[in-house]
Amino acid sequence: MSTSQGEKLKLIRDSERLSIRELTDIVGISYTTYHGYENDKSKMTFESGVKLFKLPRFRKYQNWFMFDETDPASGQIAPALAHSGQENPTSSHSDQKTG
Repeated sequence: MSTSQGEKLKLIRDSERLSIRELTDIVGISYTTYHGYENDKSKMTFESGVKLFKLPRFRKYQNWFMFDETDPASGQIAPALAHSGQENPTSSHSDQKTG
């Protein structure tokens, strides 16, 4: 089963840890228009796609978004790979005993 355009846009935005408002401010797309894209109410226009994927922050998702293809060696990844690994690999708990 294929992932819808709206689902892909949401995965990209979530992977970059952005709200819809933050993304639309960065990209220069109206909030209402983008919200429609993400909720599959309308298809993203070519012009909006260019605005999104010309930005280096989002360019890495271009092949995945358009063709469902990744190539990590050339920097083309899927959103799930964007922030892989633990954010904080060390525990905040100490080894000290209490009591």
